[in-house]
Amino acid sequence: MIRKVTYSLGRRVSAVACGTTQVRRFLHDAYVRIQPSVQEALVEGRPVVALESTIITHGMAYPQNLSMAREVEEIVTRNGAVPATVGILRGQIHVGLTDKELEFLASSKNVVKVSRRDLPFVLSQGLSGGTTVSGTMIAAHKAGIPVFVTGGIGGVHRGGENTLDVSADLTELGRTPVAVVSAGVKSILDIGRTLEYLETQGVCVAAFGESREFPAFFSRQSGFQAPYHVRDEEEAAELIASALGLGLSSGVLIAVPCPQERAASGQALEEAIQRVLSEARSKGIAGKELTPFMLQKLNELTDGKSLDSNLALIQNNAKVGSCIAVALSKLQKARRKGNLPRQEDTTPPQPVVIGGVNVDFIAKVQNPVILGNGQTNAGRVRRTFGGVGRNLADCLSRLGQTPLFLSAVGKDEHSESILHYCRHMEMSAVLQLEGNTATYCAVITSAGELSVGLGDMDIHGQITEQYVSQFKEILCQAPLVCIDGNVPLSTIQYVCQLAREHQLAVCYEPTDENKASKPFLSDSWKALTYISPNLQELRAINRTLGNPLPAELPSRLEDVVQTAVALARPLLAHLCCVVVTLGADGVLLCGRSLGGTISLRPGADGQPAADGLCASHYPAIHISREEIVNVSGAGDSLMAGILAGMLAEHDTDTCVRMGLLAANLSLRSYEPISPEINASSVSQEQVKSRSWPEAKVWKMD
Repeated sequence: MIRKVTYSLGRRVSAVACGTTQVRRFLHDAYVRIQPSVQEALVEGRPVVALESTIITHGMAYPQNLSMAREVEEIVTRNGAVPATVGILRGQIHVGLTDKELEFLASSKNVVKVSRRDLPFVLSQGLSGGTTVSGTMIAAHKAGIPVFVTGGIGGVHRGGENTLDVSADLTELGRTPVAVVSAGVKSILDIGRTLEYLETQGVCVAAFGESREFPAFFSRQSGFQAPYHVRDEEEAAELIASALGLGLSSGVLIAVPCPQERAASGQALEEAIQRVLSEARSKGIAGKELTPFMLQKLNELTDGKSLDSNLALIQNNAKVGSCIAVALSKLQKARRKGNLPRQEDTTPPQPVVIGGVNVDFIAKVQNPVILGNGQTNAGRVRRTFGGVGRNLADCLSRLGQTPLFLSAVGKDEHSESILHYCRHMEMSAVLQLEGNTATYCAVITSAGELSVGLGDMDIHGQITEQYVSQFKEILCQAPLVCIDGNVPLSTIQYVCQLAREHQLAVCYEPTDENKASKPFLSDSWKALTYISPNLQELRAINRTLGNPLPAELPSRLEDVVQTAVALARPLLAHLCCVVVTLGADGVLLCGRSLGGTISLRPGADGQPAADGLCASHYPAIHISREEIVNVSGAGDSLMAGILAGMLAEHDTDTCVRMGLLAANLSLRSYEPISPEINASSVSQEQVKSRSWPEAKVWKMD
């Protein structure tokens, strides 16, 4: 972390000490191993999604089962949760599997299908196996994971009224408080009797979406209605939270229909099921061997269509289940903050972003020359949501570093749209006041450059010191505070004073040339850690400080770097790092040398480490003019990517290149912050997978 290591460690120890007793007991169970990443997420209260493993061991053939398992885990991660595939390896339950462990289960021939009844024997004999819905629910509950995603649950088999062949999944749902997200019940089963059995077990069943139609695994329709339905992940999270809050011992079943374009035909599937059932009876196949047999035969009879539907619904369930887990985690955190004493809050400190949020109207001109004299220019106009502070908070949230966002919007037609669009962000503290939400209009040339911008930003004046000071305790614990130039001067000075008193890491985003100098009108700027100006903003800052200025700003890259270095040099007496954004030429970092790169972390007591000054230039990722859609959020994406890397404690090169990846994605997007930015597309792994030009380094002393 950027702040003091002692605090970070103390917080972590406190979090473990105050964590749930259930998790702590399970961590020390001789029969159980929780993967470190899952363990850390549980302790910190982050969303975790449990995944079963019989679909790997008994549901598909190798290597398709392995690629499917990897893809499902990737979907969970991409949607903001931590995957925890449950399996049994050599007599030990594993909650969370490494890639090698996944491959072991996927490729092994003699592994057991493990339900509740099988657990004691399999563990005592040191065997390996895939956990069913029932077995996975048990492990998830013991680990404190409330959401579990699977393909489809078991149920009452056809003819079950005579054979009493009822899946243990149903009784497990009746006695284990875990929410199961599935595509309903496998269509090879008796769905009507299964729903009746779930009612008897006291299981709350809800269809996901606008319809109460209960899905039948491959098919979106079963002919049966679910008792209830939830429209989205927020409603599903409220339902699960209510069930957990009541202390019921039963689970919840969220039934998600297979995507329309991949669903199988109900009538054709029913005919195939009847043929396979007849074959199973003639061969004496029953019990836990029946389902794998039927799924394999159905795949053959439908020419692979049932398997395609199977893969599609599993992937869709993973996405929906992850979103539900994230929504549930946010809901639980909000309720803990309201109900528990502050000292018992075990969530780690979060970054804070203070700044503007705008409704942006982006107009891109179609022709190379913009016509004047009141003529209409052909082009495209889109409404998006921006603001420097919002952009930073948005990008950080997409990269898994969700900050508390402090801002203000009006009570008008725009505010609800903004709050809905930004629902993946921590917007609970944003003020909603009488007046207009900030509005910005940008005219972009056909080459993707900003021609003119118009702004109605008066409401940003309401981001006052009085408002921000309500969050003083959070600010003083934050690993990073970002503030943009839209914020009133008095608020900036207040944050700088807190930074000085509590050794906070503060990043100032100048916003534009006219607002860049706000902190530099007094000694407040000396408490800042980072600033991220472009060359024009850097010149304006130096003008305010009375430092020498170039006669004019150069255009040749070598001259640009030389000028930026000269303008950054006097600021580094107090700042840790000056990040100079150079547009198409990339970014220049100026700061203290550390092993040939720039140090992004202040030394003791917030002061820069005692070493020589240097500058490093990182070229941008190439993008053609035709590929550039919107430049308004590229700089904010760059800085947010760098900050996310710092918060994740990556080295400087990785941090900067994460920023360049994020900026490149946003240049290609109509949104200021590309929806394609996530913890997978902008990550240490992505940086390592690419070839990068070597950064050029100059000594500044």
